[in-house]
Amino acid sequence: MTETPLSTNQDPAAEALPAPETEVVTTWKVACSGDETRGFGHPRVWLAISPDTGWVECGYCDKRFIIDRDHAHGDH
Repeated sequence: MTETPLSTNQDPAAEALPAPETEVVTTWKVACSGDETRGFGHPRVWLAISPDTGWVECGYCDKRFIIDRDHAHGDH
């Protein structure tokens, strides 16, 4: 079985640092394009949340996406 490669933004040491923004999600793959309402937009990127860590951070804006394991659906 081939596993989905993880985002490069899942350094376990980063978990201790506070994210500027967090969002709880129910899908294992998420898209981020920044906060365009505040002028902080960036190119849309797709991120895969690791089942091991349960979160991923955007490499552009550092927004952290945290999986709600009780309500998660998708490919994991």
